[in-house]
Amino acid sequence: MTFQDIFKSKFLENVTSVSLLDMTLALVLAFCIGLFIFMVYKKTFSGVLYSSGFGVTLVALTMITTMVILAVTSNVVLSLGMVGALSIVRFRTAIKEPLDIAFLFWAIAVGIVLAAGMIPLAVIGSAVIGVILLVFVNRKSYENPYILILQCDGQAAEVSATTFLNNHTKRCVTKSKTVQQGTVELNLEVRLLDGNTDFVNSLAGMEGVRSAVLVSYNGEYMG
Repeated sequence: MTFQDIFKSKFLENVTSVSLLDMTLALVLAFCIGLFIFMVYKKTFSGVLYSSGFGVTLVALTMITTMVILAVTSNVVLSLGMVGALSIVRFRTAIKEPLDIAFLFWAIAVGIVLAAGMIPLAVIGSAVIGVILLVFVNRKSYENPYILILQCDGQAAEVSATTFLNNHTKRCVTKSKTVQQGTVELNLEVRLLDGNTDFVNSLAGMEGVRSAVLVSYNGEYMG
């Protein structure tokens, strides 16, 4: 093989398979929309511990997906090899928040749509999705359930406490009940009337009530 044969290789012909303008435009738009997804994720995060690394991952995932799809659409043979290469990748990181899955699919979908040249769909679709998430995720509601952990001295105190709760909450449902010698522990799901939690102070001061703990319920609490 001579020096000229190297420059006649089909590998070098693939350099111009995707124009520089298309690559630059797609990657810049992917970065901008990925940054928008990151900002929406930051504004709508409602978990316990915020992870800035996941937000940066959304930006990188949008750009990486765009780059991969640009390569796949430029060469049919390369697309078959890419499918085989990606099929051996396994991700073992657990997704704790269900909403995080939506952000991951959002970033991947934007990368695919941008690489396919559907720029209006990517921009308008991302704007609509972002507005919907900001409106519905950040919407405050007093209908959110709470878990009340109540410890009483006996049955009489239990009856008085549950009667008090039925009069001062919109809904009160017993989730679990533990009875020991001289102690009754209740796990109750309550819904507040107007978002006011002052009734817990009055409840804790009742005769026969040892303690009253109110916990915001997010679907992961185990009583």
